[in-house]
Amino acid sequence: MTDTLAPNPGAAPGPGIEGSLAGWARTIAPSALREILPMLTRPGLLSFALGMPAAELLPGEAYVQATRRVLDGGALPLQYGVPHAALKRQIVEMMAERGVDCTEEQVFLTTGAQQGMSLLARLLLEQGGQVAVEAAVYDGIHAAVRPQSPQILTVPSDAEGIDVDALEAMLEAGARPAFVYVIPDGHNPLGVSMSLERRVRLAELARRWEVPLVEDDAYGFLRYDDAALPALRAIDPEWVLYVGSFSKIFAPGVRVGWIVAPQALVSILSILKHGSDLDVTTTAQRTLSAFLDAGALPEHLARVRAEYRARRDAMLAAMEHCFPKSVSWTVPQAGMFVWVTLPPGKDAVELLRRAVDEEQVAFVPGAAFCAHDPGQAARCMRLCFASMPVERIEEGIARLGRLLGGTIRIGAVPLV
Repeated sequence: MTDTLAPNPGAAPGPGIEGSLAGWARTIAPSALREILPMLTRPGLLSFALGMPAAELLPGEAYVQATRRVLDGGALPLQYGVPHAALKRQIVEMMAERGVDCTEEQVFLTTGAQQGMSLLARLLLEQGGQVAVEAAVYDGIHAAVRPQSPQILTVPSDAEGIDVDALEAMLEAGARPAFVYVIPDGHNPLGVSMSLERRVRLAELARRWEVPLVEDDAYGFLRYDDAALPALRAIDPEWVLYVGSFSKIFAPGVRVGWIVAPQALVSILSILKHGSDLDVTTTAQRTLSAFLDAGALPEHLARVRAEYRARRDAMLAAMEHCFPKSVSWTVPQAGMFVWVTLPPGKDAVELLRRAVDEEQVAFVPGAAFCAHDPGQAARCMRLCFASMPVERIEEGIARLGRLLGGTIRIGAVPLV
């Protein structure tokens, strides 16, 4: 008797292990964003592409000190553990800043916001069901719902994000999405934020049609101009499922996020998460909690907001000076992104190739954020202003301006 099976010489050759894949996995393809990543790794490239926080602003020393405080108490934080109750209490306090009144029992810790979206998709979405998203939206939501092979219902956007009138018309016409995915503040990629009136209308629509809203609030704590508007969940705690993250406001490498949901759903989320990774890393939870307990977050956030505001303003001023009059863009009140619209007939993917080859500067073409026909987004590009200092931003925009045949312009009109 041997440990292996001899091949059957009479059997027809099979398709290999690929033939055993689930149906949705057989047709999976890399996102357009991932396909262009190799283009963005050239040495010396000025990149506005990736939505990463500024490395020099990450609170490394404060995190080291928090880690020491945690590990000085013994090795228990390196063991398996239950979700850290102190961190949940601290998130409850943070949520109050977003206008949300919640309890520890309604806070569910996740391995970043992306896992939160994936878990909510598994919780709400039947196989082959409907989900509503904007035509141009963060591509991670498509990755989160893909295993359910859903029917994607696309809703247009305007200068405040998702078009509520269009969504209402879709529901009145018979659409029944399992949920609607929205980014109320610092929209990725559009860089826009919803007015209070838009938030109230959207929440009313969710209640009336009994359609949950999945609120991605990764940028809600990064608001630069006006006083922060309440999160959607502050307006409706029943039909809004909130997804938060420490990636943009603390450090993405920690991989800690959270969901705020009705308590009845939290136990089900726990069962779903058990099948993925058992628990958020115990060490990261406790160290992050120690950082928060030291009261370091408000000062850190104030520093980040001030620097990102300066970088945003530098980008807007440079575009005003360097881009042709036929180019328009959004003016973000929160987040990290500016959405730029080129004249009709321009192709942002082709422009990216030229920008990398001729000017050593990069961005993300708008088509990377569209699941179906990119439409107008084919002539759009997303620029991230967070990850480079002011002087590099000014140089990068000047390079793009040269490529676009820029002339000095006066008066940019935001356009989505």
